[in-house]
Amino acid sequence: MSAPAPSPLAIVDAEPLPRQDEVLTDAALAFVTELHRRFTPRRDELLARRGERRAEIARTSTLDFLPETEAVRVDDTWKVAPAPAALDDRRVEITGPTDRKMTVNALNSGAKVWLADFEDASAPTWENVITGQLNLIDAYARNIDFTDPRSGKSYALKPAEELATVVTRPRGWHLNERHLQLDGTPVPGALVDFGLYFFHNAQRLIDLGKGPYFYLPKTESHLEARLWNDIFVFAQDYVGIPQGTVRATVLIETITAAYEMEEILYELRDHASGLNAGRWDYLFSIVKNFRDGGSKFVLPDRNLVTMTAPFMRAYTELLVRTCHKRGAHAIGGMAAFIPSRRDAEVNKVAFEKVKADKDREANDGFDGSWVAHPDLVPIAMASFDAVLGTEPNQKDRLREDVSVAAGDLIAIDTLDAKPTYDGLRNAVAVGIRYIEAWLRGMGAVAIFNLMEDAATAEISRSQIWQWINADVVFENGEHATADLARKVAAEELDAIRAESGDEAFASGKWQQAHDLLLQVSLDQDYADFLTLPAYEQLR
Repeated sequence: MSAPAPSPLAIVDAEPLPRQDEVLTDAALAFVTELHRRFTPRRDELLARRGERRAEIARTSTLDFLPETEAVRVDDTWKVAPAPAALDDRRVEITGPTDRKMTVNALNSGAKVWLADFEDASAPTWENVITGQLNLIDAYARNIDFTDPRSGKSYALKPAEELATVVTRPRGWHLNERHLQLDGTPVPGALVDFGLYFFHNAQRLIDLGKGPYFYLPKTESHLEARLWNDIFVFAQDYVGIPQGTVRATVLIETITAAYEMEEILYELRDHASGLNAGRWDYLFSIVKNFRDGGSKFVLPDRNLVTMTAPFMRAYTELLVRTCHKRGAHAIGGMAAFIPSRRDAEVNKVAFEKVKADKDREANDGFDGSWVAHPDLVPIAMASFDAVLGTEPNQKDRLREDVSVAAGDLIAIDTLDAKPTYDGLRNAVAVGIRYIEAWLRGMGAVAIFNLMEDAATAEISRSQIWQWINADVVFENGEHATADLARKVAAEELDAIRAESGDEAFASGKWQQAHDLLLQVSLDQDYADFLTLPAYEQLR
């Protein structure tokens, strides 16, 4: 086979990085170029379709299961492909970005799966994109270790049989990679992340007894799942591996996708592994889609919307039933608590909440769940061990007792909780702190003992926007207004300056983060994603 011609892809406005040539080979870039030429036009059409659907929701303030795909839902004969051995037991999954320390620690964590994240837990700087790919390549070659410069502690990989199986999450369809362009047009970040990872690692993973496995984020319809399936078919043929080697788990983290779970599995059925229930992005999607639907769609403080809320319970139980009906894994939500090294009582209370949450998921029929920190792996493992025993999953629990009507998924007004003034303060505090870290290139950030990612910032700014536009009155009598949000944000900025000191404050991006949060929270023209204007400021 002759060497591929040099790729016409241009690397734009990016300082060269050590070893980047190992990732950006001519062959890999030729593959990404082909993905871009074949599939970006369809991506563009599907993004336009999202806008059309949002306009329809604004007009009707409702959603329903699709009449045109009813035949898929009522046909009981089809199933997704059987899970490969490496993905059959997923009882605990740990999530995190692909920096070198996290790569080693996540693989060693004792979890069954590591979600290696190029999406919400990673700010897409050029360095993060390229070094993340290098870290995964190095991990599969067992050419990776890490020494913490502060503690001097060294980390190295455990034996292969003790390592978590990697499931990689590329960026969502809405984000472009401005540093890779074809004829002046940026390549979608999803195709960059998928393409580089798949090209370099697919055969290597097969040789290790695993395969190229993916989480698909921000999916809004079965047509978007169909696009991914066509990409998988093309990619497997391109590198010469068997069809069906790829496996994909779809995050049901948008309200529109919740009405198309069966159709999404059907489109991916030869490559489907399961569905996941993603909490913060799901709430963000409800606000985004029903933001002009009146008071019955106003969400209370994010921490008051638990997974036992009626509309959230409808969503999760429907997800379990749908997955098991079709032979797929149902994966539960995130335990985001970060243990305190100083406060044992905080840990005790949080661990009890994590245990209760994981017990509920295991007893509801989920086959696994997420954690954000290695210390939570044993807690979640115990919850699922108690239900699964030696079985790898509980897909035989069909949950035929579950019946969810279309209206149940958007019955937001069944909640007793209301927005609070403290909720506004928390949304502002978390939003500023997260965005500041993101602008410095950090996508997973510990804030107030919780691991926060981009989904957290999205729900924070969306709630501020919704409460102001719905003219919410808090329990202290204050109205949610733009002026109140500005006042709270100014107070928060002053508190951060006092907490960190003038020098540290000046060296950060605090004012920039404050301004960006207010921009996306107060503009009447609601930004589809916070990360779109934020990416323009990410350097």
